Amino acid sequence: MQGVVTQCLSNGMFRVKLENGFYVLAHVSGKIRRNYIRILLGDKITVELSPYDLTRGRIVYRLRQNEQKTET
Repeated sequence: MQGVVTQCLSNGMFRVKLENGFYVLAHVSGKIRRNYIRILLGDKITVELSPYDLTRGRIVYRLRQNEQKTET
């Protein structure tokens, strides 16, 4: 599911607005941490939602700037 980062919180947590209008609290996946990929305010990202708590998720991919422009 895709969304946009609306708020940067502490400890690698982010508030993300999903395509369907819901907000989730998401943390950065290990692959993104290991490769030092920065997540900034306004970035378009892909989120995996937790099957146990639909208000929490994991950021698994950050779209590049040129990918963001072509989708709008």
